[in-house]
Amino acid sequence: MPLVEIEPVSRQSTAEVIADRLREAIMRGSFAPGDQLGEADLAARFDVSRGPVREAMQRLVSEGLLHSIRHRGIFVIDLTIDDVVDIYQARTAIEGGALELILDGRREIAYAALGESVTQMCAAAEIGDAAGLSDADQAFHVALVDSAGSPRLARAARTLLIETRMCLGALQTTNPDLTEQAREHVELRTAIGTGPAARARKLLIDHMQDAVRAIAADRTSQTAVSAEARVST
Repeated sequence: MPLVEIEPVSRQSTAEVIADRLREAIMRGSFAPGDQLGEADLAARFDVSRGPVREAMQRLVSEGLLHSIRHRGIFVIDLTIDDVVDIYQARTAIEGGALELILDGRREIAYAALGESVTQMCAAAEIGDAAGLSDADQAFHVALVDSAGSPRLARAARTLLIETRMCLGALQTTNPDLTEQAREHVELRTAIGTGPAARARKLLIDHMQDAVRAIAADRTSQTAVSAEARVST
């Protein structure tokens, strides 16, 4: 029995395009944690019907970037310190798994793939461009996971990297030394390319743990300042 011909789909659906733009807006901070997203408002802004917007928002709910509250609406997630710890633990597992695949015969591929983002990080650090450094930081970790050659790991990493970007404002506040951030990635790339495997593993784990400590310290500091302000008033 002949197979039925299926027309290939080469374009994204409207809902996929909207979901991509909403992810980007959340990652960039255009929608702040806790913001409510209105279906009608977004439909007007995208100049589409409500259907694709509803579908796009449900995709982001399933990804964990939005959450739905019954009878109230859909909101951008507000990450607690426990969420931050969980994000970085999950990233350590995923990127650690990617690293093991890289160390098993894909080191040259990864070293080459990480080159552009490291160059961009160093250039951004030199001129004090924190936003540019954050862009390059994310590109570094995307390239790291992609270099493992596992589409499933790459998919698993995507939402975690967006959630990480939502945390980076705090990280930049507590770690203003952009040169140090760039240097860490230079060292990690070198270790992945030519260094002992144990050093590459340690640098990746240390990088994740340092980020959690920095964000936790910032949250504690912000809480203390808020409490002091309330007392003074």
